Amino acid sequence: MTEPKNELFSRPKPRHIGIIMDGNGRWAKARMLPRMAGHRAGTDNIRRVIDACIEFGIEFVTVYAFSTENWKRPSDEVQGLMQLLSEMLDDRIGELHEKGVRLLHIGRLEQLDALTREKIKNALELTRNNKTITLIIAWNYGGRDEVVAAVQKMLRDQVKPDDVDEKLLSSYMFTSGIPDPDLMIRTSGEMRTSNFLLWQSAYAEWFFTDTLWPDFDRESLRQALESYASRERRFGKRKPEDEKQQYAG
Repeated sequence: MTEPKNELFSRPKPRHIGIIMDGNGRWAKARMLPRMAGHRAGTDNIRRVIDACIEFGIEFVTVYAFSTENWKRPSDEVQGLMQLLSEMLDDRIGELHEKGVRLLHIGRLEQLDALTREKIKNALELTRNNKTITLIIAWNYGGRDEVVAAVQKMLRDQVKPDDVDEKLLSSYMFTSGIPDPDLMIRTSGEMRTSNFLLWQSAYAEWFFTDTLWPDFDRESLRQALESYASRERRFGKRKPEDEKQQYAG
């Protein structure tokens, strides 16, 4: 049963959601399909989840599409994932643009071929003024690598040690200018951060679900948002009632 929109939207909701899209291979195996069929189904599901995020009023979504560690996978799988990225840039960008989706990329692009890099550049340029939602693709991304890249750039810029604080370091991250995620979602039952947005997710709420990514739908997202809305975010502070008890006693 669909919940009335105004009731759902009136509850606290995250401004930015990060998603570890896990379980494509297991989804395919359960259906006796090739592993790449799972990756293709997972890629198709991004569009459906973005539609749901737009409906629920989410402003930013970051999806973990390809990690710096994924290069260790078999070469045919890596090549297949690269082909899926290229196809998405060819076939889906127009649709995303029509919906007002702004596309951003975080990670390193140096290892991609020149044609794919050009496609990404064109997609970012085409959608840069869109306002409906921002979709950030983490491709060839790793949280530790991001911190290393930030420190390297700070050293090249000859930043003085005493000038370094959290705000400055954040400005050197791939995500500079993007608000930190409020909610992190991982599908497939795994309960690890897997090197994703390590710096940015320090105070994010986490939601783990057994649902495999290709099956993660609007209802799954609604459940994650309901879980988020039920939590009290204190960012290291005490509950207000705890403070009252401290000073009363």
